[in-house]
Amino acid sequence: MTVLDPPRATDPERAKFAFGRRGMVGQWLHRWFDLQLPFTTTGVVIAETFVALPFLVVTVDGALRSRDVRVEAAAATLGASPWFVLRHVTLPSIAPSIMGGVLLAWARALGEFGATITFAGSFPGTTQTMPLAVFFQLEGGDPQRAVSLSIVLLVVSIAVLAVVGNVAARRTNESPHTPVLRFGGRP
Repeated sequence: MTVLDPPRATDPERAKFAFGRRGMVGQWLHRWFDLQLPFTTTGVVIAETFVALPFLVVTVDGALRSRDVRVEAAAATLGASPWFVLRHVTLPSIAPSIMGGVLLAWARALGEFGATITFAGSFPGTTQTMPLAVFFQLEGGDPQRAVSLSIVLLVVSIAVLAVVGNVAARRTNESPHTPVLRFGGRP
């Protein structure tokens, strides 16, 4: 079991019990830092992160485990410092996976409903996200507004997917002769 398993295996109600003002962690956050997470904008961010972060971490973990470490070893053999190897070899080799993980996490967070309403509520202008606004417009008898909000959400999603797709396409269309390692100057 890793630290990533609870968000994937449990519901957000458990996080509310832990991080609420009287929760195991929340009471200390409130006492020491006067920080209250439930029903705040910060609570929305925490709830979205709690649900979405495993998508990023699992994707990047897979890339790190499957990368060719011989390239990193070769760079180190040629005198590159660990920091140089990280910046110029490792990160560029896993960049598509990082981008894919960010996209998966963002898509998961963008459509999140349950964790947000459970942990942060739905206060317009404070904690109400687009999926919650769509839901409450439908429940309130204004389906036209709910459809409008859904279309905005869809357009934003498609725009972000297009941007990420273009960045990924440019990355894969780089010349195969572009050097990955540049040993001019300090490694």
